[in-house]
Amino acid sequence: MNISNIILNIFIDGGPLFMTLILFCLILTIFFIVQGFMIIRKTDKPAKKQLQLAIDISLLGLVLGFLGSIFGLITAFDSVEVMGNPVPEIFAAGLKVSLITAGFGLSTFLIGRIGITFLKALQDNQFDD
Repeated sequence: MNISNIILNIFIDGGPLFMTLILFCLILTIFFIVQGFMIIRKTDKPAKKQLQLAIDISLLGLVLGFLGSIFGLITAFDSVEVMGNPVPEIFAAGLKVSLITAGFGLSTFLIGRIGITFLKALQDNQFDD
């Protein structure tokens, strides 16, 4: 099994809706960070708009991850409630969904924060003069 199949399986296990939304947030965050670096490099102007958009979208990815986590937990508890006698496999599947979406949301936020920190540092160094 290659790495792309593993990533695809994790993506599907996390729930395609929330994982797609979080992935979209990650892509947009990276886009705005790269755009901010390009603006600073080409025009010597601060990239305040791109920086703020990257901050907001990375935070949105984090919130979506935890929202997906809540829905995963609700699904797990609903299955326990319907069955009456909890089956560990079904309960574990709901917990897995909640951890995958939360982890992906946290990863999106972390990647965004690292890029945002570098962009802020570059802006501060360049425009303090």
